[in-house]
Amino acid sequence: MKFRFYALKICLIMIIIFIIQVLFKEFTELFVLNQSSITSYQIWRFLTAIFLHSSLPHLLYNIFALALFGSILEKFIGSKKFLLIFFFSGVLANIVAVNFYLVSLGASGAIYGILGTLAIIRPLMMVWAFGFPMPMFIAAILWVIGGILGIFIPSNIGHIAHLSGIVVGFLAGLFLRGKRIRKKRIEIDEQEIRKWEDKYMG
Repeated sequence: MKFRFYALKICLIMIIIFIIQVLFKEFTELFVLNQSSITSYQIWRFLTAIFLHSSLPHLLYNIFALALFGSILEKFIGSKKFLLIFFFSGVLANIVAVNFYLVSLGASGAIYGILGTLAIIRPLMMVWAFGFPMPMFIAAILWVIGGILGIFIPSNIGHIAHLSGIVVGFLAGLFLRGKRIRKKRIEIDEQEIRKWEDKYMG
């Protein structure tokens, strides 16, 4: 599995796109996900909205999480599988989010998909979250609890999109973990068996 630094490359793309958003205000409206995206059949917005951000703190938080956790996941499972999980989580999170929010943008759903996958395939990996070092699966549980509580607290954060992304990540992690277990078969050298038979069984 070659490490192609896709997580970092996506971060760079997001930075460039944010600069364009700042310079050209109408750019965001062309690619953001909103209610009219469905009625006008502009389905590409489910993808393009992942790369848009509402503010500089929003962007910085996402690229930090993506650069860190994304690179870790990419190293564990390979760059191609990483991309699949990133885009699949992001798009599905947007499909859910558009039913609850007037506007949806940002890579949070995709990033939560990465976090969910890591929580399954590397549950005991120590991470720094909420100001404390803790196992990845504990951090994931706290992120889920925080997302559920956040649904009932008025804010500009798309908690439903986050939860959708992390659920996709959990499922992807279970699939990858099951696939890895199936591959771990005991291989027996036939020549060694014959030697053992000749030696002990005549």
